[in-house]
Amino acid sequence: MGKRSLRDLKDLASKRVLIRVDFNVPLNEDGSISNDRRIRAALPTIRYVLDAGAIAICMSHLGRPKGDPKQDAIYRMDRVGQRLSKLLAKPVKKLDQVVGPDVVAAVHAAQPGAVILLENLRFHPGEQKGDEAFAAELAKLGDVYVNDAFGTCHRTDASMYAVPKLMTGKPRVVGFLVAKELEILERLLTSPARPFVGVLGGAKVSDKIGFIKRLLERVDRVLIGGAMTYTFLRALGHNIGNSRVEADKLDVARELLNLGQGKITLPMDHLIADRLDASATTRVVEGPIPDGWIGVDIGPKTIEQYAAAVGQAGMVVWNGPMGKFEDEPFSRGTRAMAEAMARSSAVTVVGGGETAEAVEAFGLDEKMTHVSTGGGAFLEYVEGTPFKALSILDEASER
Repeated sequence: MGKRSLRDLKDLASKRVLIRVDFNVPLNEDGSISNDRRIRAALPTIRYVLDAGAIAICMSHLGRPKGDPKQDAIYRMDRVGQRLSKLLAKPVKKLDQVVGPDVVAAVHAAQPGAVILLENLRFHPGEQKGDEAFAAELAKLGDVYVNDAFGTCHRTDASMYAVPKLMTGKPRVVGFLVAKELEILERLLTSPARPFVGVLGGAKVSDKIGFIKRLLERVDRVLIGGAMTYTFLRALGHNIGNSRVEADKLDVARELLNLGQGKITLPMDHLIADRLDASATTRVVEGPIPDGWIGVDIGPKTIEQYAAAVGQAGMVVWNGPMGKFEDEPFSRGTRAMAEAMARSSAVTVVGGGETAEAVEAFGLDEKMTHVSTGGGAFLEYVEGTPFKALSILDEASER
């Protein structure tokens, strides 16, 4: 059964709507925002609340504060509030506390159409502990609870679980971002268009064991790239030179290859480098990788093969870059996969994290059916991990 959505609520006028957003944006060294995709992703939910004549109270964590006010200053929500204000084209009242009398006063003084942004939730020790006393302080701020933070749905932080738990009797719904994430994931897991192709990359097999197993039950084909390639190749007994390998996961790689017989495709050629540097000497090889050389990207024949498979697919899910895409000379495989998906008529899903960053860097994010805002959450949902933060919300049939 699906979750009750913000759109199911008929009368929000003058209500205080407590929205758990995911404004955990990447920051530059000076604290400026390097990518505001997560803020932009929350705009439809916030605008809907405002258009309904309600008050939007936004709360999020940012980064990993250590408890040192001087060091943690970079994680204050001021710049997030400024960016949100610019995107909404209206003032955002950013508060200097997470909870307390000043927060209660500001919330109760707010007029319909106002936007309030609480200080970084992780500045309070109760957030990551799931503390109910802290959660009670947050819960009393809202008449409605909205979870629009898919990237944090796999966690049980106070704002994600204890707050809605304590708001029994009040509407507890998903926002438009989470609703879309769940819709796409359910389609992926229950009724994918065929052929269903998975494109998997990234550094480690160990990060995606459960994800790969679950995907192999559903896909018609899996295309492997990234550094994880070399753990699979080593498991098959191939020479991989000095390429990165998880030596303690060779048995796992063999198990996955056995499960995926007839489905898993490994690269037929590789771009290799004499060192992990953008100025390195490179060449393309088929077969064994010579000693002293490192695999840094899929090769041109593999690119052609993978792009053709994507072009013939009915649905494609992609998680993990094809190579060390941060360095332009090693980015060709990742860019080619993004371009193939952008051209495709298939349902195309990018599974968050580095893959989402790459697709956006190439300017192709708008050409995908969906780019997830949750890397870890995306993987865990596909694996079948129950999300307590979602289980506590109202079911679609509840009114």
